[in-house]
Amino acid sequence: MSIVEFRQYTLRPGARETLIELFEREFITGQQAAGITVGGRFRDLDDPARFVWLRGFPDMRRRRLALEAFYTGPVWRRHRDAANATMLDSDDVLLLRGPGFTADPGLREVSATVCHPSDTRSFDTYAAQHLTPTHALHSTEHAENDYPLLPVRTGEDARLWFGQAEPPPWPTRRLRLEPVTG
Repeated sequence: MSIVEFRQYTLRPGARETLIELFEREFITGQQAAGITVGGRFRDLDDPARFVWLRGFPDMRRRRLALEAFYTGPVWRRHRDAANATMLDSDDVLLLRGPGFTADPGLREVSATVCHPSDTRSFDTYAAQHLTPTHALHSTEHAENDYPLLPVRTGEDARLWFGQAEPPPWPTRRLRLEPVTG
């Protein structure tokens, strides 16, 4: 299990493809060079102004070091203005612990569910009955965000998984996502 950021960006109208092209061309290799594992990248099928993606780190310390390296490095400095010009909001981020996720090649749609269970024991019972390892279950990482230049959502306990499952009895948000193929 590693540290995973589940990032949901709200973009300016019509800017999603511009960001995706820049992301695929520049930001994947730039982040990988800094020690970041870039996971799935997705278009939100229900919101043409939303780009969703995941990135992972072995632990919190290496997360901070990798983010410092990337955001002070030449790739971000060279392309940050173009990337930021596409965005209205990049702060909808869940800091999680889990396996990460990249869609299988050829998939046209992936379901992601964000759930806020009332208690851990009840959720564990639900997960044992309805989720398998292929769902790539993630849970909130409650460690302090030690890279405050990039905010993460705090004060909530969330679970995230990919793929279809019996709806849980707690508040959820289901996303229909189209994988970006690089």
